[in-house]
Amino acid sequence: MNPFWVILVIALTVIYIVLPYNLLPDFMPILGRIDDLGLVFLIVYYLKTGRLPGFVSKIIGWLFGTPGRKRYSDPGAHSRGSGSSGSAHGDSGAKDPYEVLGISPGASSREKHEAYRRLAHQYHPDKVSHLGEEFQELARKKFIEIQQAYETLTGKSG
Repeated sequence: MNPFWVILVIALTVIYIVLPYNLLPDFMPILGRIDDLGLVFLIVYYLKTGRLPGFVSKIIGWLFGTPGRKRYSDPGAHSRGSGSSGSAHGDSGAKDPYEVLGISPGASSREKHEAYRRLAHQYHPDKVSHLGEEFQELARKKFIEIQQAYETLTGKSG
């Protein structure tokens, strides 16, 4: 995270804690500090892990109408039809490895490797760790699919 944003978030948190006008006013003896402590907890958690706790993402989804987890849980559900098993491992083997990597069947080994590297870099779980849980799960599945397609085309395993 950029140091500017870290300093800005910490400064805004301090201002929120110092001001008497909060979600729960500070003139209430104990209740007035609960929201302050909760905010400090969230900031510390975010600065340590680089992401917000799961319950915050759900609350943000409820408040702002972000699509729920069910919509993104199975990216290939529409293309597979009703006869598929629905297993993440079962349907990745049925896909054409050339289609997964976005290359033509006559591609050279160098083109296969470049396509694999480009897609693996794009969908690597570490690259999407700042996104929500739904997108992290999608990227994980896509990354595994990319690896399996490359191993199928190159004859490598493990």
